[in-house]
Parts: sequence; structure tokens; C-alpha cells
Amino acid sequence: MGIGELDREAHVPEVTGAAAAPRTLAEALRARGDEGLAALLRARPDLVSPVPNDLTQLATRAGTRGSVVRALERLDRFALQTAEALAVAPDPAPYPVLLELLTGDEGDAEIEAALPGAVALLREQALVWGDDERLRLVRTARELLAPSAQHPSPTGLGPTVAEATSGMSPGRVQEIIAAAGLPGTHDPVSAVAVLTELFTDRDRMGSLLDTASPDALSVLDRLVWGPPYGEVTAKPAAPVQWLRDRGLLLPVSPRTMVLPREVALHLRGGRAHRAPEPLAPEPLVQREYRPQVVDSAAAGQAQLALATVEELLKSWDRGGPQVLRAGGLSVRDLKRTAAVLDVSEETTAFWLELCYGAGLLASDGEADERYAPTPAYDDWLDLPPAERWALLVTPWLSATRTSGLVGGQDTKGRTLSVLGPDLDRSPAPEVRHRVLGLLATLPPGSAAEPESLFARLRWERPLRGAASSEERGDLRSRLARWTLAEAELLGLTGRGALSGPARALLNLPLAEAASAGELGGGVELSVAAGRAATLLAPLLPEAVDHVLLQADLTVVAPGPLRRPLADALAVLADVESKGGATVYRFTPGSVRRALDSGQTATDLHEFLKAHSRTPVPQPLAYLIDDVARRHGHLRVGAASAYVRCDDDTVLGEILADRRSSSLGLRRLAPTVLAAQTDPASLLDGLRSMGYAPAAESTTGDVLITRADAYRTPARTAPVPVPDGPPAPDTTLLGAAVKAIRAGDRAATAVRKEPAAPTAAGALPRTSAAETLATVQAAAMTGSAVWIGYVNAEGAASQRVIAPVRVEGGFVTGYDHTADEVRTYPLHRITGVAELADDQV
Repeated sequence: MGIGELDREAHVPEVTGAAAAPRTLAEALRARGDEGLAALLRARPDLVSPVPNDLTQLATRAGTRGSVVRALERLDRFALQTAEALAVAPDPAPYPVLLELLTGDEGDAEIEAALPGAVALLREQALVWGDDERLRLVRTARELLAPSAQHPSPTGLGPTVAEATSGMSPGRVQEIIAAAGLPGTHDPVSAVAVLTELFTDRDRMGSLLDTASPDALSVLDRLVWGPPYGEVTAKPAAPVQWLRDRGLLLPVSPRTMVLPREVALHLRGGRAHRAPEPLAPEPLVQREYRPQVVDSAAAGQAQLALATVEELLKSWDRGGPQVLRAGGLSVRDLKRTAAVLDVSEETTAFWLELCYGAGLLASDGEADERYAPTPAYDDWLDLPPAERWALLVTPWLSATRTSGLVGGQDTKGRTLSVLGPDLDRSPAPEVRHRVLGLLATLPPGSAAEPESLFARLRWERPLRGAASSEERGDLRSRLARWTLAEAELLGLTGRGALSGPARALLNLPLAEAASAGELGGGVELSVAAGRAATLLAPLLPEAVDHVLLQADLTVVAPGPLRRPLADALAVLADVESKGGATVYRFTPGSVRRALDSGQTATDLHEFLKAHSRTPVPQPLAYLIDDVARRHGHLRVGAASAYVRCDDDTVLGEILADRRSSSLGLRRLAPTVLAAQTDPASLLDGLRSMGYAPAAESTTGDVLITRADAYRTPARTAPVPVPDGPPAPDTTLLGAAVKAIRAGDRAATAVRKEPAAPTAAGALPRTSAAETLATVQAAAMTGSAVWIGYVNAEGAASQRVIAPVRVEGGFVTGYDHTADEVRTYPLHRITGVAELADDQV
């Protein structure tokens, strides 16, 4: 739509009476109260950024294509169907005509009951204006929703007779009306009107179709519900030719025919849509459980979620995989991490994105960039389990990064990688809140039937589909599927039903916000998360401070271990199996790892005795003593690397071993071997040969390594990508409405005719003396004047002010445009004009 058309629609003519019907959108907005304007700005927040100067500018902005598209995308299915019906109705359309398009000849009580609410919603969002006798769809919305060959309408209707015959020769139009049994006319306009009158007359149209053959009626049946276009041959068949001669099919090209809108509506019984949906589908209950069963299952999943996050980040304590050049994690590293966690790659991607979104994981920013835990991870570990869970689910609710997209392709055909770019989908937070909100509407302990949830979401936002043509399927349905799976992994749901802690997370006012498709504020969400953590805490198993040693070199943790015990045992043993009771296994490598961390054999024996409810098995004691006896017998340092040992026979054995050939060893002295590789590779090579070497410093001291020695610098969690402008709060709405009203009063104030005529919209021009005299007189009489003002940046504007003081080259007065008292330099005022006596 051009700028001129926008100006015509937004132009505000002089209102002659309070009861007069609005003639423009701006006039309709001017007739609203402050609550009505606030409702519009709340529903369409893009209109308030920046705040419009007056109602004319607000109406113009509300009719721009981008704003209208955003508003249409947030309509539910029936409101959208109502707008689509208005797009094919005459402009303006009386309410009964709109009702008939939706109900058809037979009527529908549900539609009749729901239509007033849909029209009120469209009016509130400034997509429809006018009274019930003259309903008008905003021009841009009509252009978007009206049928065309390039953009078919969801109604399946085609162009009107007038539109389809616009390029037809007058003689051909006369032939059509003659074949239809109508008298000839003197001009094409009246001929089209006569043909349209025939197609909209039910009795005469029925008589015409009674003369059609069954084959001709079959052709119409194939086109009646859309698409209305069909291809024909150069010599069409007799049924098609019969329809064509009588205008029941009209040509749009030599090989394409179209079914006129009036004919289709007659065949449909007056209904614009095949299946109007006035009522939202309700979520169905799939299974019911006792709420206690649901809470227990959800608490078990929450405990598993905490253990999985801890295991994941602990495996990257010394620095995780490298960051790809384009960002993200490689497929090979994702598979390796999935093997460590013993879960699928899709689930691993979710845990990684969850840690990243919670600020527990980030890249270190070094030249050889790698992923590693952040310092926030250490703080997170010190919290009670329920609070740790709350710090995971809270950012998940508002995160726009979507792990389900990993493995797909972006618009350029590049594979999307976990932790990489292009994973943000702005509708994700709204969908998560909405899915959980719908689950909360079911009775406690009820698991929803997934397809009924997806049907409800599609009804609520029918236009919010795929973000790009490369993403197949409805994006909101895919997000909903991922939400159900992720909520189960996090313990927000148990066996598909919403848990008690999750209900607390969605408690008022968040539950109301979710039902309205809005998100809770940060303070409210944090309070709700605290309530949820309080409810979850009694459901989680208490941490234990003991283990059970077994004779087969394994140890069983009968529950979640307390932090110091868990950290020490993770160094001393390897996890063999996870679950309610974690099983660890002692190996020579794990014992050596504990010795490398600075502990002695005596320390390990004392540790096991202090924390085991069973005696230390003899095989385990022998294993610890044997590894300790050999540990540090060999010493590796930097030469570039060397090996030293007091027993030269051991060094001889190493040189004689074929497996040492890749290390490039040679004897420098009876107790020293030099290597051509670095110390780390030399340590790994000797350990793979069965030895237990220890690293040493340049002073000969044994180097002690710690598993948790590496952290990234402090990192902030990724910021969610907003889905359009943020919703304005009550304070901003009040201020915006007040400013728009003030600006509108100033813009519509009637001015006295100046002595020298000025162009429409031009700033008033007066001399400095005239300006000073006029504002001084206005200050003395308390009247308002119209001024032109140029600010320090050179921006010109028109303002209505009521001067109260003029001194020192400045005028101070109440600015009706800004609705506040301001001071203006006189030298920046271009001119001044008096207002009419009955104005501000």
C-alpha cells in the first residue's frame, strides 16, 4: 500500500457530531476511551515503539503491512476466519452479511454466539473499524487476505464477476448475458451488474443450474471449495463450454478458467469457509494417575536431570571439546558426549543447550577455543538439589534456543549444530508456557492426549507456522512436541501429567498470563520458582554419607551422595551403572588418578573405612597398595620430555618394549631416558604400556593434578531473542495513552487564519518581534498559541503551548503536545499563530 493510500485512510476529517459514524480508522480510534486505546497498544505492542505523536499517526502505523501481519499472526482460527470472510464481503459489510458468510443458509447457533466476540477482538486490535452497519477491514488486511491468483485465500474463493471480467471485451460480456437468458445492455458496466445480480439471486441461479448436465455440475463440484482455478484445452469439452458460455466459468488466460466468487457462494449455500471453527478444541485426557504417583515420577526425573547435568559438566572439567570455526559442537564430539551420558544424541543436545542456557557452560574464549564449565557451575553445585532444579527449569521456560533443531539445516543448507548459531526460535517460550498452561487446565494427575494439545495450539495461532520454507511442518506443533518431551526429562511432568511443583511454577499470575499467551515477569517467575523448589524438596531423596564396598572391586551408593563424598569417590572410582543406586568400579587407572591428585595409599584406606558400611575387601586393599607401590617409581619431566627412574632395569625394559618405539626414547644416563615427545604424550604412552609414571616439576617435585582445575572466565547466559517488541507494562501504557491524547488535541486544534497564507502542514512563520509580542500577549491572557519549533538537532515540529512566563529570551509554558511544562528558546521558534477561540 502506498503512502498516499495510508494518508487517505488515516486522515481525520472534521467531526460534525458525537453520534456520527466513524469515517476513518483514525476517527474510530478517536472515539475510543483510554481503556480502549490501552487495549490496542497492549495487543499490538509494536504500535507503541516509539509512541505515536497523535491518533492519526497511530492509525497510519496500525495500517502498515508489517504491523498488520504481526496482528494477524496472533489471531485465533475463528477470528482469522471472520477477517477472511470480511475480505471477500463487500466493503463496507453489514453485520448480517458477515454472519451469513460464516453460517450459510442453514445457520449455526455456535457461530452466531461466537461471532460478536470475534468482531470485538478485531475491532480492539484495529483490524476492523466501523459500526455494525458498515464493518470495514483495514485496507492492508484486505489486501493480505483477499483471494488472488498469486495468493489464494484459505476460503478457496476466487475473484468476483466484476474482477474476473475486468479485461474482457464488451462483446464477449454481452454474449455471456445472452447465453444466460438475460437481456442485453448498453455498456459493459451494467452488463456485469446484471450478471452479478443473476448469480446472487438464489431462485434464478437455481433455475439456471437445473438446466446444466450432470457432467457440468461435476466440474463445478471440483472447483467449489477451491482452488477455484482449472486448466482447459484449446477446445474444451461440452460441459466446460456450456459453463463458459454462461459465465459460470470465466477465463483468466487462454488455458485457465476460474469459478466466480458469487457462483461458488451459491453452490456452498452462502458459506465462505468449508469448516468454520467457532469453538477452541479442548485438550483430551489420555490417562489418569493419582497425583502422588505423578509427583513421585516427576521427582525421580528431576533427580536424574540433576545427576545428568552434573555428570556432563564433570566430564568437561578439564576442558571440553573444541568450538567449531562456525560455532557449536562437532557431530563427533556430540556422539562422544552421548556415549558418556548413555543417552541419544537428541537428548544430549537438549542437556547441552540446557546447561548453556542456564549459564553453566560456555566457551573459554581462548585462541584454541574450547567448551568448559563456568564459575557459576561451582556456585550451582553448592545449592540444595531443589534449588539447583529451579535454576535449570527457570531459564528453560524463557529460552529461545531450541535443541530440537540440531541436525537440521538453515536457510543456506548448512547443518545446525548444538551450541551453534541459528538455533533461536522466538515463539518457543510462548509455546512452552502455553503447553504447560493447557496441561494445568486438566484435573491433577491427568495426562493429555498429545494430538488434542497440538490441535488446540493450531487453533489458537493458525498463522504461526514454519519460520522458514526449509522447516517442514507446523513449527508450533514441533515446539509443542519438544516441550512435552523436555518437560518430562526435567521432571515438570510425571508420566505425561503436570506435577505439583510445576503447577506452583505456573501459579497465579503466571497461569493467567499463560492462558493469554503471555509470559510472566522476571520477579514473578523467580518467586514461583522458589515455591516450586519448596514443593519439590520433600520429594527428592536425601543425600547419604556412606557407601557399600563389595568384593568384586565395586562400590554401591545407595542414594545420592553428599557433595564431598561424591567428588572424592568420582576421582577414586569409575561409574559403572547409574540409577537409584549408582555402582562404581575401582580400577588401576582410577586408583592412579586418586594418587595423582595428591592422596596417598593411607589416605585412600582411611577414606574407605570412614565412609563404607561394609569392611574394606581384601582385593581392593591389595589393588590400592599395589598401584601406590608402583606410582611415582618412574618420573616424567620436560626436556622436551624425559623419564627417570632409580631402577635402571625398568628403563631397560621400556627401551626393549616395541610399544615404546613411537615415543622416540634414548638413554642419557643409567637412570634417565630422553624422549622426542611432550610430557603429556609420554605419560599417556607409558600408562598404556602398564606403568604408573608420575609427572614432576622442574624442581623434581611430583605435580598434583586436579580434575576440576579448569573454568571459563565469568560468562553471562545467552539472552533470549524476543518475539517482537516487548509487551508494555501498565505504567508505559498509561503514559503512552496520555501522550497520544495530548498530541492529538494539539494536532486537531483549529488555528486562526494567518495574515500570510502558508502551505498545508508548513510551520508558522513570523518575525522575531511578532513572535515575542504574540507569546507575551498569550502569557498575559492565559491563552494557547500554535508555534513552529526547531530543536538543536535541526528537527522541526509544530506545538500548541500555553505561555506562562516570557523572560531572558525564553518562553515557559504548558505544552499541550507533550502534556507537560517546557521552556523553549525564542530564537528557535520559527513563528507563532493564534488558535480559534473555542480551542485549547
